[in-house]
Amino acid sequence: MRPFPWKDTMQFGLGVLRLPPEVFWKMSPRELAAAWGAVVGERAGSMDRPGLEALMERFPDGR
Repeated sequence: MRPFPWKDTMQFGLGVLRLPPEVFWKMSPRELAAAWGAVVGERAGSMDRPGLEALMERFPDGR
């Protein structure tokens, strides 16, 4: 069994996500894993052109 990667976890939570320590230490492992997936890219796939156009229509710039 490998030890828990505290150094990497703290660097990600405090450094990459810039969470205040009190918020970081209140997170559950599942919440931290969800944040990791959102940042690192565990997503369904790339957005296609129709998806981008729908997003641009829903959230237009400068209106």
